[in-house]
Amino acid sequence: MSVILGIESTAHTFGIGIVKNSKILANIKKTYTTEKGGIIPMESAKHHRENSSEIYLTALKEAGIKEEEIDAIAFSQGPGLAPCLLEGMKFSKWLAGKLEKPIVSVNHCISHLEVGRLTGAKDPVMLYTSGANTQVIAYAEGRYRIFGETLDVGVGNFIDNFARLMGIGFPGGPKIEKLAEKSKKYIELPYRVKGMDIALSGILTNLKQKLESKKYTPENLAYSMQETVFAMLVEVAERALAHTGKKELLLGGGVACNSRFQEMCKKMCAERGVKFFCPERTLLVDNGAMIAFLGEIMFKKKIIEKKLEKIDIRPRQRTDEVEINWK
Repeated sequence: MSVILGIESTAHTFGIGIVKNSKILANIKKTYTTEKGGIIPMESAKHHRENSSEIYLTALKEAGIKEEEIDAIAFSQGPGLAPCLLEGMKFSKWLAGKLEKPIVSVNHCISHLEVGRLTGAKDPVMLYTSGANTQVIAYAEGRYRIFGETLDVGVGNFIDNFARLMGIGFPGGPKIEKLAEKSKKYIELPYRVKGMDIALSGILTNLKQKLESKKYTPENLAYSMQETVFAMLVEVAERALAHTGKKELLLGGGVACNSRFQEMCKKMCAERGVKFFCPERTLLVDNGAMIAFLGEIMFKKKIIEKKLEKIDIRPRQRTDEVEINWK
C-alpha cells in the first residue's frame, strides 16, 4: 500500500495528483492563461507560487486523505520552463521536509507514456504532442527511445504561435480547433516530413504570409493547418509502428485533445490493424496525477532521494536520457 503525491509545474499548469495503488484519488490543477499573446515564464511561475497551497489542500480533500498518509512526493524534474520547474521543486522540497518523506524525480514526457497503462496499452508507440515537445517514443533495449521528433518547435507551441498571429489568447489550441470546425476548404501549405522527423517553423512563416495577405479567412487557414500538420504527425507515427513492429499507438500531450487529430490517428490504426489508445482529457493535458502515477512505480522500485540538497530541476532533460530501471 502506498500513497504518492505528484506535482506538475513544467509550463502553464500547476497540478497536484494523488495516487494509491495505481488508482487516481485526486487530480487538481490550475492553468495560467492570457487574453492575447503567449506564455510568459515568470508570470506562469508566479501563478504556480500563488496557487500551490490552495491546490494542495484541495487535492487532499478530494482524495479523502490526511497529509500524514503520504509516502512520497513525486515532482516533474524536467523538461520544461526553468522558472516554472523551480516552483514545483521548491514546493516539493518544502512538503517533503515538512512530512519527512522522500522525493521521486519524474521525467514529464515519460509520465505521459506510463500513465497510458490506464488505457490498457501494454507496449505502445506513443505519439507525444504537447507545447514544447513533439516526439514519437517507444520502449526498446532498456530505454524509452525517440524514433522521431520536431526539428524546431513543438506542435503545441507552433499552434499557440499561430493563434497569437491571429490575435487569439493562450492557450490557442482549443480556439484554433473551433475555427477549423467551421471550414472544409483546404489551402495548400508546406509539408515538412524529413525521415522520422518533422519541421514546423517554415509552415508558420507561410501561415503568417497568408494571414497578412488578407486573401484567406482564419477558418480556412485553421482547417488547412490542422489537416497538414496532423497528417505529418500521423505519417511519422505510422513509420515508427512499421519500424518497431509494435501493435499499439498511444496518444499523449495536450494537442491530443483535438478531436480531428484523434480521428486521423484512429483511421491510420484501423488501416494498419493496430490498436488505438488515448487517455481521458484530464490525463492528456499536463496534470499531477500522471506524475504521481509514475512516481508510485518508481517508489515501489526504491528509486527515491532522501537528501533534498541533491535534487535539482533538469529543464532540457530528454526522454532517451532517462535510465528506465523500473521495468
